[in-house]
Amino acid sequence: MACVFITGANRGIGLALAKLYLDCGWHVLATVRDINSSKALHDLAGEGSSGLLDIHQLDVTDYAQLDDLAKQLCEQAIDVVINNAGLYGPKGYGFGHCDVEAWRRVMEVNAIAPAKLAEAFYPHLLLGQSKIFAALSSRVGSHTENTKGGGYIYRSSKAALNSVVKSLSNDLLPHGIKTVALHPGWVKTEMGGPNALITPQESALGLKRVLDELQDEQSGSFLSYDGSKIPW
Repeated sequence: MACVFITGANRGIGLALAKLYLDCGWHVLATVRDINSSKALHDLAGEGSSGLLDIHQLDVTDYAQLDDLAKQLCEQAIDVVINNAGLYGPKGYGFGHCDVEAWRRVMEVNAIAPAKLAEAFYPHLLLGQSKIFAALSSRVGSHTENTKGGGYIYRSSKAALNSVVKSLSNDLLPHGIKTVALHPGWVKTEMGGPNALITPQESALGLKRVLDELQDEQSGSFLSYDGSKIPW
């Protein structure tokens, strides 16, 4: 049975990904910050899918907890790791009004934690078949597409994440592990808001399709959920 590891799987895109992979017969290792606040995720276990669901508590910025979980799962082969957990930070903060402490927090969640996740679960990916490390980014992290300014906190964190993914591609592809930064689309989630263009289910379908078809030469790429390439 193929295995996928998904962070932040209790709602939105993470929850949709967990359900999709379960429906496709995968073993899903889903992580949440609070195991007691993930009813929708727990409910997936009783929906009669052909897959297998294991839920683990994990704050992606608690690196001791991250390492403990990696050790707990040390014999588990993982085909795909999806870093979905992310943080937008305060909205409406432009030039001259950036909250420095909030900026530090967003950078840690969105850029540093994914790098630590890759380090922790690198051995598990080596045991898997597909060997893919994917991180959910955003096209607002594209330098080329930044024509409006503002958004310093979130934009910079996703640009930093893209750089992490690019470096990982250079370090890990020689060992057979592909890496990719993924734009999930503008999704109707707590972060995306009600005016967004697609549902979490539509995003999840596209993301899984991209991962299913990912080739070695695409490692280190910045791709949208529809498979199109996004300029750095």
